[in-house]
Amino acid sequence: MIKAILIFNNHGKPRLSKFYQPYSEDTQQQIIRETFHLVSKRDENVCNFLEGGLLIGGSDNKLIYRHYATLYFVFCVDSSESELGILDLIQVFVETLDKCFENVCELDLIFHVDKVHNILAEMVMGGMVLETNMNEIVTQIDAQNKLEKSETFIFQSPRQDR
Repeated sequence: MIKAILIFNNHGKPRLSKFYQPYSEDTQQQIIRETFHLVSKRDENVCNFLEGGLLIGGSDNKLIYRHYATLYFVFCVDSSESELGILDLIQVFVETLDKCFENVCELDLIFHVDKVHNILAEMVMGGMVLETNMNEIVTQIDAQNKLEKSETFIFQSPRQDR
């Protein structure tokens, strides 16, 4: 099961955090700091998974991550998850973000956090993987965007009965 999904930049600033287990706000911040410290100090040429930090569950859990440009994408998972499966899920997530934002960058994650959470919700819910087909995810996100635009148009159009 996926315990948490974290995205932070090279300086440790969180850009997205989604926890699938209840933690207090302070504990979440400590987990983010600890995870950044564990992941950022590793060389680029070592494997992309390591034992989880003490706050997220220690040796019973794993941190699986990818570093793209200025962002770290980290999935905290329990021992039942496949490391290569999660690496593939990270790749699908990043490619989906890239397709939805047309060359995604850190600022897209900052200014469109709701859309990023919607994309993530299409892929993972309650710590379980729902969808890994990027085309299906993009189709659902596009449908959601069309619905939002039509609702905005309805609310902004002048009333006819005046």
